[in-house]
Amino acid sequence: MKRNHTVTAFILLGLTDDPQLQVLVFIFFFLSYMLSITGNLTIITLILLNSHLKTAMYFFLQNFSLLEISFTSACIPRYLYNIATGDKVITYNACVIQVFFTDLCGVTEFFLLAAMSYDRYVAICKPLHYVTIMNTTVCRRIVLCCWVAGLCILIPPLSQGLNLEFCDSDTIDHFICDASPLLKISCSNTWFMEQTVIICAVLTLIITLLCVILSYIYIIKTIVGFPSAQQKNKAFSTCSSHMIVVSITYGSCIFVYIKPSAKESVAINKSVTVLMTSIAPMLNPFIYTLRNKQVKQAFNDSIKRIIIFFKK
Repeated sequence: MKRNHTVTAFILLGLTDDPQLQVLVFIFFFLSYMLSITGNLTIITLILLNSHLKTAMYFFLQNFSLLEISFTSACIPRYLYNIATGDKVITYNACVIQVFFTDLCGVTEFFLLAAMSYDRYVAICKPLHYVTIMNTTVCRRIVLCCWVAGLCILIPPLSQGLNLEFCDSDTIDHFICDASPLLKISCSNTWFMEQTVIICAVLTLIITLLCVILSYIYIIKTIVGFPSAQQKNKAFSTCSSHMIVVSITYGSCIFVYIKPSAKESVAINKSVTVLMTSIAPMLNPFIYTLRNKQVKQAFNDSIKRIIIFFKK
């Protein structure tokens, strides 16, 4: 996004101009952000401290929680500051940094969800070889590959975006710096970049969704073949949390790319961004903990230890 003599900063319009609604929006975003940070930090801490949670599944969950914290922290605190101070201005550099980190975390999340589905496939379809296949080195390499893949997907559109020119308009109809509203206010020819963004987004969705679907086809086939109902229930409960998170993440992303009319697309884009940056990171820790006996047990044990410590 090339700076020129007219535009060195942008104005973020936010979600509403109504002062009373702004108070409600601030409370909602502040509470959801605090719950998201607390929930995800709790998962990270539990997995770090509990010896029973040292498997590949929890290693990926820990990294997913770290990714959620990074993703929501890249955009929500800035918007809270904008509402609290009434200062809607964001500098060019801050805007570029926000686009980079939100997009990097967002794309990496899809690859990590695909890796988590592969982990569930190995755990259920090849249980005797699980520890050997999903060893610590392999898990670390997979997570690193997720970040590298996210960066590789992001570089083509971002390198083009750095050459965009902004002439007269400096007003972004959004509460964060996002590629779509930035392209709308640019006076450059954005056709090629728009196509690049769509290709990169579709490529990410197809690659990761294919991995998720294939993993779950094999998982379901294996589960159906289990002799007892108890084994089937245990296997399904192991995957259910991941399936819910996958549905929320892919569902909201697909919503953005099924384009309605231009006016509606702005409102829908904002709504989906609220879901992805605020609601989903807040819900995910609860989805994983409430449906996971081992995490619940680890949480209860930690609470007991804290109570015993303060009683001494």
